[in-house]
Amino acid sequence: MIRIGILGEIGSGKTYVANNFGYPVFNADLEVSKLYKKNKNIFKKLNKKLPKYIFSFPIKKNEITKAILSNNSNFKKIIKIVHVEVRKKMNLFLKKNKNKKIVILDIPLLLENEIYNKKKDILVFIDSSKKDIRKRLKKRENYNEKLLKKFKNIQFSNLYKKRKAQFTIKNKFTKKSVNIGIKKILSKIL
Repeated sequence: MIRIGILGEIGSGKTYVANNFGYPVFNADLEVSKLYKKNKNIFKKLNKKLPKYIFSFPIKKNEITKAILSNNSNFKKIIKIVHVEVRKKMNLFLKKNKNKKIVILDIPLLLENEIYNKKKDILVFIDSSKKDIRKRLKKRENYNEKLLKKFKNIQFSNLYKKRKAQFTIKNKFTKKSVNIGIKKILSKIL
């Protein structure tokens, strides 16, 4: 099985690109969202650590946002609890798809949390213009500038991610630009 990890800035279109490869995708953001909505155990753990912020189940996004924005130690507590479960979900996904030729890992902190296999995984950097990213982020339902900065602060720089990647896809937010990049990568790795 070839594992392809998708890297890039928040709002660069990583999930869109991942979904266009045509292979099974593990989407960490989607898994986190499911955990907040359906996992009572996660709620209990977060409620125990952050009772002033996390008090309703299913967990509301604004409770998480307030906890994160109030101080950095809250953010670390949330990450510590949630990432253990996300990693379990990823391992189940990999087990379930072990006979697939390729799987795609759409995990925002792939490098930061050392979730990838340094010797085997193929890393793809999604390169998008700052202007396009900004425009897309502002359209998001839960857009919050301060929260965005917090997330960016825990991520490696784009330059670092780009250097780590074996391939780059220039995302001009058109299906054509993405598919050209994907075809080039697949032709080289298959």
